[in-house]
Amino acid sequence: MSVIKPSLAKGTRDFSPVEMVKRNFIYDTIKTVFRKYGYAEIQTPSFENLSTLTGKYGDEGDKLIFKILNSGEFLKDPKKKSFDFADEDNSNKLIPLISEKALRYDLTVPFARYVVMHQHEITLPFKRFQVQPVWRADRPQKGRYREFYQCDVDVVGSESLLNEAEFILIYNEALSKLGLKDFSIKINNRKILSGIAEIIGKPDLIIDMTVAIDKLDKIGLDGVSKELLERGFTEADLEKLRPVILLEGANEEKLISLKTVLAQSETGLKGVAEIEQVFEYVESLNSYGLPLTAKLELDITLARGLNYYTGCIFEVKTNEVAMGSIGGGGRYDDLTGMFGLKDLTGVGVSFGADRIYDVLEELNLFPASAEVGTKVLISNFDAEAEKYALPIVQQFRNAGISAELYPSSAKLKKQMAYADAKNIPYVILIGGDEIASGELTLKDMQSGEQKKLTVLGILELLK
Repeated sequence: MSVIKPSLAKGTRDFSPVEMVKRNFIYDTIKTVFRKYGYAEIQTPSFENLSTLTGKYGDEGDKLIFKILNSGEFLKDPKKKSFDFADEDNSNKLIPLISEKALRYDLTVPFARYVVMHQHEITLPFKRFQVQPVWRADRPQKGRYREFYQCDVDVVGSESLLNEAEFILIYNEALSKLGLKDFSIKINNRKILSGIAEIIGKPDLIIDMTVAIDKLDKIGLDGVSKELLERGFTEADLEKLRPVILLEGANEEKLISLKTVLAQSETGLKGVAEIEQVFEYVESLNSYGLPLTAKLELDITLARGLNYYTGCIFEVKTNEVAMGSIGGGGRYDDLTGMFGLKDLTGVGVSFGADRIYDVLEELNLFPASAEVGTKVLISNFDAEAEKYALPIVQQFRNAGISAELYPSSAKLKKQMAYADAKNIPYVILIGGDEIASGELTLKDMQSGEQKKLTVLGILELLK
């Protein structure tokens, strides 16, 4: 039998025990904050009916959906036998004949499907969070994978801007608990952007306008101006746009300027009022909560997929490391309309767990507890020591301390190497003297210090 060289499918990763402890530290921290704000966890299947997913992400998105081949003999079906494989235009018509399921592309569309299917069981407003992998048939590159985790939190069935304010506090608390000290939560509103397009007389070009100004950080004002001219805007339009794009000052100053600029746009003024209300909620809530570590910034150039969002939009960036956004989201209307349940508004945000992992790694912010699996290893020198140690290892486990008994008698050097390789901070040595006295030798692997303690003494120390 030929030997197969082991390899990973492109765009996928293995996670080591050390990486998993760190990843779970991120997920557990974020989930704790979600629950604190009244959100409950759900899960949806890894794959959905292909018809559930197609047509929800645009043509480019549809191409990136991983289709699952139907099982069974393809050519037994007469319809499929007569299929014209020579016709290149038939490739899209072939897909439904050979594939009826697909791996989920994101967590949002499955969530919409879930809400519609369970609409008579759930209580509105429905607050849920989800941390699960998604799959995209994208070209793998640094930082972009075909399988990755999304960490979403949404509420549907509530128009209250209190939800938007609480998402700001959720970001602030979760990222602060993860150790980040300098990060920005940027906020904008789709209605403000619509208002800007209205006042320059180009409401039909709102998507072109926002796609261009969203690139301000990357291509600068000259690049944005050039792109706007190519997309059908005039130099006169740009004269009106530039002062809005380059809006500076504190959030209050920006809002005052926008009220003047958008005085003739009812839609734009409504967007300004919504931002003001969110800021008021944050201030009221925050007077009794965790201090706002984040820089909360009104950013008119923030667009985030304008086809999708209808109200407030969020993006989160760390200022401590050169990294793209580590979170984002916004308000959407009629999310469930695609499945026949109309006019159900919602708002949600997500955490970029993979990017957050890279940031914490670079800044060395993972606590020691997030790098330790087993806390104590009990040595095993011979049959007598093993028998003596068996009830002790269970005592530690019963007390909630992760413990291992080395599984067979071996030389001390080998057992110590094992503890070192697994970053186990403590080793208990049990020999004849320890068995006779009842005082065990506890070795601190970091300092090398050794002390004699009873089992109860060690339990107290490790707790």
